[in-house]
Amino acid sequence: MKKVLGVDIGGTKIRMGVVNEAGEVLADITVPTELPLYPYLEEQVLKVKAEFPDITGVGIGTRGIVDADTGTVTFEKELPGWEGTPAKPLLEAATGLRVELNNDANCAALAEARIGAGQGFSRVVCITVGTGLGGGFVFDGQVMNGANGGSGEIGHLILYPNGLVCGCGRPGCSEQYVSGTALKRLIKEEDVVDPTTGELAKPHTLFKLASQNIESAKLARDRFLADFAIIISTLQAVLDMDCIVIGGGVSESADEWWDLLLEKVKPLLIKPVEIKRAAFGNEAGMLGAAMLVV
Repeated sequence: MKKVLGVDIGGTKIRMGVVNEAGEVLADITVPTELPLYPYLEEQVLKVKAEFPDITGVGIGTRGIVDADTGTVTFEKELPGWEGTPAKPLLEAATGLRVELNNDANCAALAEARIGAGQGFSRVVCITVGTGLGGGFVFDGQVMNGANGGSGEIGHLILYPNGLVCGCGRPGCSEQYVSGTALKRLIKEEDVVDPTTGELAKPHTLFKLASQNIESAKLARDRFLADFAIIISTLQAVLDMDCIVIGGGVSESADEWWDLLLEKVKPLLIKPVEIKRAAFGNEAGMLGAAMLVV
């Protein structure tokens, strides 16, 4: 069975997996992210290739905006020197293998669409709610990259015109209202105190406190879910997908809020749509990167 290497590049670590066509991970290797990134990446990939000489391709998921056609990161400010690096042709020359490069959220979406919660659907939208708000679109098995590699930037849909200023510099982006960062702000605004500590609640405890009928926690939760529902309905109006997959760190507490979100979304939908929880956690980016070359 065909084997490929999936590489997920993060700000602090790089996760590499030798993966077969069925999505089974045959080897899982994590190394710290080091700069300058490209020569270090090439060195690590060649090490894996020496150990697994039968791999037939290398798929790479990375933070930032990616030109998938040329295999170049066109925008990334957190990894100095990585922006502008033509990683695909350089690594193809070094390894003699097919190499594909894409955004990490797109890779996570591809994993869910091909072998995860979105399997069997033709138009899959993945929403990742972590520190920020990201996403990816996979239609007919292919990642929708957009003209400049910026498709799927769900967090930068304008939700509230003239609203809170986003890190991108524009006011009112969705990420300011639906994300882990947004939860911190809501907790402060609603003065959600955790009775076990006497201090402001943490994002990962907010929904549990709301389920315990703590009024301030319920207010913060409901504001968050109401905005989330609007984002989902807006995406449906534009993309007409048949499946939405929701993942990311915030989704780990979904047992506490999932049914409420579905209640808020239902009256806003134009037509019914399948909404599912992500099948994969931290390994989604690595698996999706592998799917780029399977």
